[in-house]
Amino acid sequence: MPVKQADIEKAASSIYQSHLSGTPCAPIRDLLPDGDVDAAYQIQNLNTEKWLSEGRRLVGRKIGLTSKAVQTQLGVDQPDYGMLFADMDVSDGEPVDLGRVQQPKVEAEIAFILGQDLDEERLTTADIMSAVDYAVAAIEIVGSRIANWDIRIQDTIADNASSGLFVLGHQPRKLGEFDLRNCGMIMERRGEPVSMGAGVACLGSPITAALWLAKVMARVGRPLKKGDIILSGALGAMVPVAPGDVVEARIEGLGSVRAAFAAS
Repeated sequence: MPVKQADIEKAASSIYQSHLSGTPCAPIRDLLPDGDVDAAYQIQNLNTEKWLSEGRRLVGRKIGLTSKAVQTQLGVDQPDYGMLFADMDVSDGEPVDLGRVQQPKVEAEIAFILGQDLDEERLTTADIMSAVDYAVAAIEIVGSRIANWDIRIQDTIADNASSGLFVLGHQPRKLGEFDLRNCGMIMERRGEPVSMGAGVACLGSPITAALWLAKVMARVGRPLKKGDIILSGALGAMVPVAPGDVVEARIEGLGSVRAAFAAS
């Protein structure tokens, strides 16, 4: 049964109002045909266009669901994507008011900053490596506008891939200066290790994830451009945070990055 435009708009409005109010909404998946990922992206796009019309600036994309285990859990066989806006950028170590993100969690990632446009769908791995200007360590502060993180694939896609904020490290590296697949990651919260992983956890390599994203973005008419940021996906488990927490992620070859959360 085809999805109704009224239901697309109702779901988009529910998420948008949750974003404004800071109060999570009920899952939106019941408004859509079961498993209709395209409809979920229509919802995401409606809110993207609304935010752009309100003056938010698009600065990149995030890739989610890069873990095969999480894909299996949500019943999908590929990642998803969401938009990154300029007002989502947080400086390394800057105290973050937890009220800015609903139900926040953090994950460590490798971020790529592009030096070339990627507006061709028929891309290769070599194209991606040539287009990346540099990489940095990053922490994504994810959040969910869906109450109690009660999400399935349609909920998280519609909710801009559960995006919140992001922090970029300050030690840019060219791709040849570190091992993308085997670089180890450790993330500590208040000095205690809470997540570990490596580049290989991200679809086998963060470059593979970036290639998938670039092809999809070209296909849907929102291609990646010079200067765009790509959050390439989690290298380890996602971890909840609380007021007063300081989280530091160290990625071999890329240094460290910190996310600090204001005390309540």
